[in-house]
Amino acid sequence: MDIKEKVIEIIAEQAVLEPSDVSMDNTLEDLGIDSMALVESIFAIEEAFDISVPFNANDPTESDFDISSVASIVDAVENLVKAKV
Repeated sequence: MDIKEKVIEIIAEQAVLEPSDVSMDNTLEDLGIDSMALVESIFAIEEAFDISVPFNANDPTESDFDISSVASIVDAVENLVKAKV
């Protein structure tokens, strides 16, 4: 499973959707993911890829981790995984 598929699977699980219902241009708001589900998604992503996500749950706009769309989250995770190597 590649990074994109795994991130979509994690987001879909938090949104209680099938991965096929999640598109790259969806926002988390589109998918009904609230702040609590977002934090759970971040933890799941960190665990799945053994990375540390630079995300400030108290002020998401101040984070270096772009959560504006599924595509931006996938890109950010890919970059964190590459940087880890």
